[in-house]
Amino acid sequence: MTTRPDRPAVAVVGLGPMGAPVARHVARAGFPLQVWNRTAAASAPFGPRAAAAPADLAARVVLSALPDVDQLDEIAPESVVRRWAGRGTTHLAVLSTTSPAKITALADRLGRCGIAVLDAPMSGGDAGARAGTLSLMVGAAPEAYTYVEPVLRSFATTVEHMGPPGTGSAAKLCNQVVVAGTLVALAEALDLGRRAGLSGTRLVRVLAGGLAAGAVLDAKAAKILHRQYGLGGSAANQLKDLRYVTGLADSLGAPLPQSRRTRELFEEVLRRGLGDADHSAVYEIVSADREAARDAGPSATRPCPGADGPLPPA
Repeated sequence: MTTRPDRPAVAVVGLGPMGAPVARHVARAGFPLQVWNRTAAASAPFGPRAAAAPADLAARVVLSALPDVDQLDEIAPESVVRRWAGRGTTHLAVLSTTSPAKITALADRLGRCGIAVLDAPMSGGDAGARAGTLSLMVGAAPEAYTYVEPVLRSFATTVEHMGPPGTGSAAKLCNQVVVAGTLVALAEALDLGRRAGLSGTRLVRVLAGGLAAGAVLDAKAAKILHRQYGLGGSAANQLKDLRYVTGLADSLGAPLPQSRRTRELFEEVLRRGLGDADHSAVYEIVSADREAARDAGPSATRPCPGADGPLPPA
């Protein structure tokens, strides 16, 4: 990975399933890279690019791939932000899903130190991060967007400037309405097919060939068919996003009846102890017989007894 002197240094904080591949793509594109992660093991593969502490970063652009703005606030209090600014940081982009209100508050706080804040939440999951094909919806002042856009395009194929800070987050919440609602619909469809004695693989194949085709089907059908919920996007994060969705809806007077019901389903996923599972684990809730779900109670941590196995194979 050869750095290019005409490209600004970039720091990535948070090296989880999304942040680590983002950092690798940034480095491959020739941007001088620095990274930081709370656990040193995640930073180790980046060798000398890894900083010992957030305050040690010295990059023109900081990308936060932490779970939310709350974690960024924790690791970058005013003393750290001032040190970043003193070392040349001019832009910070939040890649996580959060609320527009948190972004505007962060922009006010960092703006006092001369750092422009962008919200550029990611869509495409860990697979999209690894492939460098993410979709980003960006909230930023025009000049900030122009400066940071080349960095964002190093790991995303769709980069859309939505408006001022906060609008990227609003767009991502709209995205999450579609993702979560489609995921619940897919889970219900596969449960209905199971009960009707249909072949799971054949059902998925025919869905993929028609109007029901889409990224959620491609990424999540196999997890549901086999009831194996290895982490892609966690149910806990999906619920976090849906809470932001309904909070924004309340502030704008939007009814969102389906999204509110979807949020209730994911609340149940977490009550069943499946918060760390992939969000496709919502199948365990929608496929449960009503009586079994009632008997299991809110403290149950096993898959619902009524979800009695995957769809029959082809």
